[in-house]
Amino acid sequence: MNCDNMNPTKPQRSLWPYGIVAAFAIFISGTIALIVLACSHKTDLVSADYYEEEIKFQNRIDQLRRTKELDAARMVSYDAAKQQIKISLPTGQSHQAVSGRVQFYRPSAAGLDRQLVLALNSAGVQIVEAKDLRPGLWKVRVSWKVGDNDYFADEKIVIASRNKS
Repeated sequence: MNCDNMNPTKPQRSLWPYGIVAAFAIFISGTIALIVLACSHKTDLVSADYYEEEIKFQNRIDQLRRTKELDAARMVSYDAAKQQIKISLPTGQSHQAVSGRVQFYRPSAAGLDRQLVLALNSAGVQIVEAKDLRPGLWKVRVSWKVGDNDYFADEKIVIASRNKS
């Protein structure tokens, strides 16, 4: 055997160390980028007047609790045949001095919202014509005051599309 014919081959280098270093470098740079992004991102989780907002929210909770204590069945009903919405306060409150407002809130189109003054008849009922309201889901929000107590009711109605004959 002749030694001149043998070409000693260079040992092959493994790429694993380079891959491990590259993976660590990518992980560290990604973590640093995420930290920089998180620190530079402005977060407005609390409003500037959060104390006043919390008081308003607590007042709304108290109003809903008082309304629930009245054990009022359904205060708002829709008569599709007459195209009228009937708002009636619980028995006993209609004979007292009542002031308030009615808001028709359209979740899908804010421009259609309407607000009315609560004007009850002697039976404690207010009839609102629904002919001008577009078909679809409406939230009827009634807020009223009797004496020193505030009340609030939020009910959903669906106005059906009208067939023009």
